Amino acid sequence: MNASFPTPEIMAAFAADPIICGIIQNSQPLESSRSEDLYFKLLGSIVSQQLSTKVAAVIFRRFRELFPEEYPHPELVLAAPDEQLRSAGLSFQKIGYVRNVAAFAAEGNLQHATIDAMEDEDLIRHLTQIKGVGRWTVEMLLMFALERPDVFPVDDLGIQNAMKRHYGLEATGKALRLQMQQIAENWRPYRTIASKYLWQSLDNMPK
Repeated sequence: MNASFPTPEIMAAFAADPIICGIIQNSQPLESSRSEDLYFKLLGSIVSQQLSTKVAAVIFRRFRELFPEEYPHPELVLAAPDEQLRSAGLSFQKIGYVRNVAAFAAEGNLQHATIDAMEDEDLIRHLTQIKGVGRWTVEMLLMFALERPDVFPVDDLGIQNAMKRHYGLEATGKALRLQMQQIAENWRPYRTIASKYLWQSLDNMPK
């Protein structure tokens, strides 16, 4: 994967926020995570929900190993019995969710060319039709697989913790999210990049 620091143009966009500039200057370059296999990435996001990064990686590896060449083709996921999927560490709820994603893909709704042409909010509406796929999950897809530059996942716990630490925020709930959004306005049109460096500052980058 290629790794790179933000360009001078991107850094100039952050100039109004010396805190994020300092975080970036003390961080490692970001690695590209672009992928055209949105189905596979979406399955990974479903498995990762409400788990630590390390635990999620183990369960997703076990899930992949259930299938030939470690690839969970939609028709194979749909045909796999509950006991087999449970053996990888998936809860019954997540088994339902991965099957929903597989069914959505089997119907041709996850073609990369179609997805890539959608605006961010349109794509969020398209994919949250799938039961088990919420806004946060699609935001991760936008930020990592599609590398959209201006996504801000205000509900992400890691981003909340990083901003509390670096910006001294003490609010909670709706008040906290409002403060975060106000700060993040200074990062447009590169809120994705700022968010990735905030995750990195806590050594908690999603996969």
